[in-house]
Amino acid sequence: MNPTKVDALHSLCPGADWVLRDDDLEWLDAKQTQPSAAEIEAEVVRLQAEYESKQYQRNRQPEYPSLADLADALYWSSKGDDTKIEEYYAACEAVKAKYPKPTGGAE
Repeated sequence: MNPTKVDALHSLCPGADWVLRDDDLEWLDAKQTQPSAAEIEAEVVRLQAEYESKQYQRNRQPEYPSLADLADALYWSSKGDDTKIEEYYAACEAVKAKYPKPTGGAE
């Protein structure tokens, strides 16, 4: 993902009225103040850094066990057999170990 000026504007001024033609911004919103070019560029950089910091989450997602597996494990656990729930948690932990959260990142 490469955040754009549009993404930055949506992030900085949610719901604001504006038009962007090529690189020319026409501010139409009377309630919100138009951000400066520097603020918009800084927001693009921030959005890109946030996206990159969550790569581990995108890597983990397809490898986690399914919710159907969790439901099955919970069912058997309610019947007194914790084997499947323990396997489910172990599988989740293996994915987390394979794609560790960067130091200081959000889970």
